[in-house]
Amino acid sequence: MTGNIVDMQALPELLFRLLATEKVHVLEIGGGVQVMPIRQEENSLSSLVGMFAGDPNMSVKNFLERKRADKELNR
Repeated sequence: MTGNIVDMQALPELLFRLLATEKVHVLEIGGGVQVMPIRQEENSLSSLVGMFAGDPNMSVKNFLERKRADKELNR
């Protein structure tokens, strides 16, 4: 863990560099602020139940490509 003292104007740039996520959880604790990155796999279908459950490599894009290929085979 490292610490930095920066001007308030430099804070946005530092946070963007350190937290490469779309969303963060900001928590005010005893006069301080804790910022934690939220890492979400927006294209993940791993929450589904069935044959793709728990497959971290199955993205929405991959699933749709498979579905289109199946449709083509059925024609």
